[in-house]
Amino acid sequence: MRTLGILGGMSWESSAHLYKLLNQQVAARLGGLHSARLVLHSVDFAEIEALQRSGDWAAAGELLGHAGAGLKAAGAEALLLATNTMHKLAEPIERLSGLPLIHIVDATAAALRAAGIRRAGLLATRYTMEQAFYRERMAQQGIETLVPELDERDEVHRIIYEELCRGLILPSSKLRYQAAVRTLAERGAEGVILGCTEIGLLLDPLEAHWSPVPLFDSTVLQAQAAVDWMLAAPDSQSIPSSAGT
Repeated sequence: MRTLGILGGMSWESSAHLYKLLNQQVAARLGGLHSARLVLHSVDFAEIEALQRSGDWAAAGELLGHAGAGLKAAGAEALLLATNTMHKLAEPIERLSGLPLIHIVDATAAALRAAGIRRAGLLATRYTMEQAFYRERMAQQGIETLVPELDERDEVHRIIYEELCRGLILPSSKLRYQAAVRTLAERGAEGVILGCTEIGLLLDPLEAHWSPVPLFDSTVLQAQAAVDWMLAAPDSQSIPSSAGT
């Protein structure tokens, strides 16, 4: 099994969920007492969130890139970034760490294409919904993305930072997210991406009988791609560079 490095803590709630998913999938595939071979660097999310809010993405990229270099020194052979938003910094993280990144957008786009979906709604942080890095990488893989209107984007973002990142799972917020999914479907989305690593804590695609379209949990899909890589033959499944796409 290859050793995977995780850049986590953004938030620790979703990182803990991802850690569980990775170990569950390795155990399911290998059986017995097998678990995932991982090294983890968990940041103080308050520092990262302050850099996000101030727009100092360069400093955030340096922080995460150097943390990734530490994971390489600890034996990691590739990186998993346990957050959607910070994939904005995929290129500097790869460059500074010296490790390839298993990109969450690629894993999600592959699942959408396999389902025949070419137009997907996106629920995520304001940064992910409004900035170009996520939508452009999806477009390169043949997927058009739709985001909620401004007021609904603000509420989706607020719930992530004020509730989900703090471990608060509120029925009222679940209803708001369900309404956002339905609105995206009415606007032509053929499926909806849960494009923040915490959203799967609120909406479970396996219990989405209420939804008119399928849901795609990016955290689950990222974990599946990572385990595919971890258990692949040493010379197979090279990871495309984020800088080259």
